[in-house]
This record gives sequence, C-alpha cells and structure tokens, in this order.
Amino acid sequence: MLRKTLLALAIASALVACGKQPAKEADKAASAPAAKVADDKKAPALLTVAPEDLVTVSSSALASGPVVTGSIQPERKADLRAEVSAIVMQVMKENGEAVKKGDLLVRLDDTSLRDSVSSANEAVRASGQSLEQATRMLERQKTLRASGMTSAQALEDAEIRRNNAQSDLAAAKTRAVSAAQQLQRTEVRAPFDGIVSERKVSNGDTAQIGKELIKVIDPSSMRFEGLVSADKIGVVKVGQPVSFRINGYPGQSFAGKVKRVDPAANAITRQVVVLVEFNDRTQSRVAGLYAEGRIEAESSSSLMVPESALVRNGDASFAWKVKDKMLVKAPVTIGQRDERTGNWHVVAGLAHGDTLMRTPGSNLKDGQKVDMSAPAKAVASASVESGQAVNKGN
Repeated sequence: MLRKTLLALAIASALVACGKQPAKEADKAASAPAAKVADDKKAPALLTVAPEDLVTVSSSALASGPVVTGSIQPERKADLRAEVSAIVMQVMKENGEAVKKGDLLVRLDDTSLRDSVSSANEAVRASGQSLEQATRMLERQKTLRASGMTSAQALEDAEIRRNNAQSDLAAAKTRAVSAAQQLQRTEVRAPFDGIVSERKVSNGDTAQIGKELIKVIDPSSMRFEGLVSADKIGVVKVGQPVSFRINGYPGQSFAGKVKRVDPAANAITRQVVVLVEFNDRTQSRVAGLYAEGRIEAESSSSLMVPESALVRNGDASFAWKVKDKMLVKAPVTIGQRDERTGNWHVVAGLAHGDTLMRTPGSNLKDGQKVDMSAPAKAVASASVESGQAVNKGN
C-alpha cells in the first residue's frame, strides 16, 4: 500500500514539473518581441541617400556693400498738361494702352481757336495787300522824283508807308502762327512710343492751362531709383554691379549696375539718390514697385551654404553633416546672405569640403547611419542594360 502511494506522488511531481517548463518558455517567447521593439527604438533606422540629396560646402565670392532701397521708375516719362483753356471733347486712350509717337491721346474743343486762326489769316491777307499798294506807290514816287515831278518829301513819305506795311504784315503773320499753334495744342499727342500710365480727365471736363491730362511712360526705360545712407556712399562708384529684388516678383532676382550717383544728400533723411539701370530692361515693365538690394562694392572668398541646408531653431542654426557614413548635427554660425545666389556665409561650424544634407527632414537623428545609393541615372542605365542583356539572351 505504501509503495502505491509513493508511486502516485512521483507521478504528480513529474506532471507539475512538465507544466512549469512550458510556462517559462512561453514567457520567454512573449518577452522577445518587446525586447526587440526596445532595441529598435534605441537604434535609428538606416537612412538611404542619393548624391543629389547632398551638397558640399565650398568657397565662393561673397559680395558686400551698402543696402539700397527705392522704387522702379521709368527714365522716359511725360506728364502731358493742357496748354490752352478748353473743354475736353474726347480721350482716345485708356490706362495700359500702348501708343506710338504722334498718336492722338486727348482732343480739346477748338471752336474758338479756329475762329482766331481764320481772323489771323484774314489779317495777313489784308496786310499783304496794303504792302503791295505801298510798294507800288513808292515805285511811282521814285519815277516821278527822277523826272523832277515830285518832291523829296513825298518820296520819303511813300517809303515810310511801305516800311509800315511791311511791319504790319510781319506782325499779322506772327499772330497767325501763334493762332495756328494754339489750335494744334487742342490735340494732345504722344511724345514717344510707350504706354498710357494714368488718365486724368474724361469727356466734358474743363481743362485749364496747366491741368494734368494724361501720363505716358516708356516701359523699356525702367530703372531702379534707390536711396543709400550718406555714411555708406563713399564706397559707391559708377559701374558697380547691383543685385536687388522687386516687390511683386517673388522668387526672382534682378541685376543691374550703378549709372549715376547724385552729388547731394537729402537735407532731412541724409540719404543719397543712386540710379541703377537694368542689365536686361525687359525684366520689369511695371513702374512704382518697391525694390531693395545691395550694391556689390566689395567681393571676398567665403564659405557658402544654400539656405535649404540650414535648420533654424530660434536664433540658433545647425546643419546635418554626413561624416563616416553617419549623420552629425553641427551647430553653425552664419553671417550675411548673398543676394545674388541666396546662399549664406558660414562664419563657424563647418569647413571646406564638408558634406551636408541638401534638404534635411525633421525626423533625422544624431548618429544615424547613412547608406549611399547609386545616382538615379546610373540605376536607370543599369536597368536598361540589364533589359537589353535579357533580350539578347532570349
């Protein structure tokens, strides 16, 4: 009986041992994925980049000089005003319309001026007849005086009448020319090829002498009329290159050169006017736009990086450098921006030849491994060659 009891206890102990062993193995299997996830969090994923995703820090010319601000204005512009007092009969052109030299822009009422022209022409005709009569009388008096049939006084009087008639004719012609000019001034015409920039009157308005009628500008003569602080004007010279941006043309840079520097500063603002002509006059055809740029008075060799490679964090900046197939977060001290290229001058933090991420993302980690892939063109050509080889084999 005792033997049977001991056998039953041994069997029960064996069963309990067998049940504990699978439980431990299950616990180990359950804890394995959790450990793997923790390891994955500690080690960042491998970053695969192509050569076009990288940029190399290099030295290039950095232009420096005084800042210039102002507006775009045409060199050729005409503010056409009324030269006679009359009613506006017709405005021929609207804002923005192109005009040719001599095109009629505004027509004024010419009724009274036509009457003045007719009267002046009639006065010229009458004066001409009086001159002819006085000339004939003088010739007759000369003939009579030669034969002794008239006095010297009569000859002198005839000569005086002839001279007065000549003066009257000259004055009448002058009045006729003036009347004709006044009549012509009732037709306001374009002084040069250009565009109507501003229409000041409408049909039926009364135009007094000096009243603004219409403005015409030449869009091909646009220039940058800028202002430079007087304490910086000493480094500005005619012919220096200028790079600037124009409000209204986002993302575009314009280039020009200094054409003229005014010899006097503004008494209130202490700024000097600098005229900058476009290198390409067709780049801007809109007057009055605000512009800002920099005169390239000096040029020096400096380390430059594109703006896309920099990451801003408040006042601090850094870049992601690729070194030994690993990402390194490098704090960078930047200087001024090159207006021509948009690149930034690197004062400290990087060296010539450093490789940076061209457009770093927000999920990059310091120390993350980097795998360099083949250029896209090389991969494409390799795929084509592989396909050709397969076709030849078939």
